[in-house]
Amino acid sequence: MRVAEVVGRVLYEHGARCVFGVVGSGNFHVTNALVAAGARFVGAAHEGGAASMADGYARTSGTVGLLSVHQGPGVTNALTGLTEAAKSRTPMVVLAPEATAPRSNFFIDLPGLAAAVGAEFHRVRATHAAEDAGAAYRAAARGATVVLGLPLEVQNAAATELWSGPVPEVRTAPAVEPQVEPLLAALRAARRPVFIAGRGARIAGEPLTRLADACGALLAVSAAAKGLFAGNAWYLDVAGGFATPLATELIGTADLVVAWGSTLNMWTTRHGELIPPTAVVVQVDHDPAAFGVNRPVDLSVAGEVTAVVEAVLDRLDAGTTAAGGWRTPELAQRIRDHGRWRAVPYRDESDESTIDPRTLSAALDDVLPAGRTVVVDSGNFMGYPSMWLDVPDVAGFCFTQAFQSVGLGLASALGAAVARPDRLTVAAVGDGGFVMSATELVTAVRLALPLLVVIYDDAAYGAEVHHFGPDGHPLETVTFPDTDLAAIALGYGCDGVTVRTVDDLGPVSEWLAGSRTRPLVIDAKVSAARGSWWLEEAFRGH
Repeated sequence: MRVAEVVGRVLYEHGARCVFGVVGSGNFHVTNALVAAGARFVGAAHEGGAASMADGYARTSGTVGLLSVHQGPGVTNALTGLTEAAKSRTPMVVLAPEATAPRSNFFIDLPGLAAAVGAEFHRVRATHAAEDAGAAYRAAARGATVVLGLPLEVQNAAATELWSGPVPEVRTAPAVEPQVEPLLAALRAARRPVFIAGRGARIAGEPLTRLADACGALLAVSAAAKGLFAGNAWYLDVAGGFATPLATELIGTADLVVAWGSTLNMWTTRHGELIPPTAVVVQVDHDPAAFGVNRPVDLSVAGEVTAVVEAVLDRLDAGTTAAGGWRTPELAQRIRDHGRWRAVPYRDESDESTIDPRTLSAALDDVLPAGRTVVVDSGNFMGYPSMWLDVPDVAGFCFTQAFQSVGLGLASALGAAVARPDRLTVAAVGDGGFVMSATELVTAVRLALPLLVVIYDDAAYGAEVHHFGPDGHPLETVTFPDTDLAAIALGYGCDGVTVRTVDDLGPVSEWLAGSRTRPLVIDAKVSAARGSWWLEEAFRGH
């Protein structure tokens, strides 16, 4: 066997079932080896889109994403999506062909590139091809984005390591019992505890719910974990800049805040002002380097979130917590009545030619099926789909904001749609991000997956308009002529509709009732009189 074939087979045996990419000479054989083993190849229009597809697929499926690109420019074209994945700790392997001769036109410093964006780097050797490929996959499965260097001369060499499957046993270090006594004491003493679950707690929803019930805690999440406690009577939804007034009030009166797999960054804590100074703050994380990185904490507990929760539950005595707690019928009613942004009154700023983004989002929430995956791009608009569109669970929300790059949402949604074709995937994007990524509509049409693209079109880079405009700065560089984006979508083979009022959403209901095999693109001309509420928080002090 050639090394490229061994790599493809080993990755498949480890669990790789879908690979996204653009194929050139450098990744031709390894990609075909994956396909021959049984994996599905999804070809993108551009490597940048392919990277975001692999990222969205991994987040939505809960498995390792695979990206295959050409050497040199194929890698650099994918760099922004790769950086987002690395900063989000997305489990992903990047098959990166490597020109090792420094004078080659294709030469780049792959190890340096991976280090620069926070990814791990592994390299395949002819003498250990199966071992190296397997190690890269396992590293990704543990929560890393891995760049796997595939030297061109090595790929075509005969593999000298004997391998014929199955996957060798993965040896893991013995689990260390987490030290939870101080956390137990804090939970026993608390009268108004709040749990904030982050990205690191996405698989711990059920045990966290049991622990919250045992100690009377209210439940909140960072944006990356939205949907984790969907349907729970004590769920406050997202903390921080997206938080409802009720969530802000309640978290602001907590006497104990436990961050589970969350670093409590400025977005989650409203620049540190959300959590009261009198509250005891606890951080639980598998990575001790994460403790206190964004704000001081009173107590830190090292360990995987699920393991820590189970250890606490094993030691928690019934009846020793929540004395005088705040889980009352009256509070439950307040959460039901005021716990969603849709319940917060607002003045509708729609006019004769534009629709208020809140009104648009609420109307869409009413007509879309409950079985949905909502994928949100970056921009001034992003709070509206994030907070007005409900999701069924944590897998139903994909939030590509670790690098805060505009233009990743559409391709991420395609990856999510491949992962969950049983759900309607909703890509919420701004007009700037849509134009950046519209080329992947070709891929969307080819895949014939149920995909709805909602463009919050304010004819501008809205964040910059609302940040710099109030100070009188010229805005010509960040505003655009009004463009018929629905017509552009039609040119790619999608269905398209322009929306200026709620009544214009009729074709959306018709599309939903049909086969949904052609993507539908909504060009929603949204009112832009003011910046979003979360943007005011984001720019505070900047």
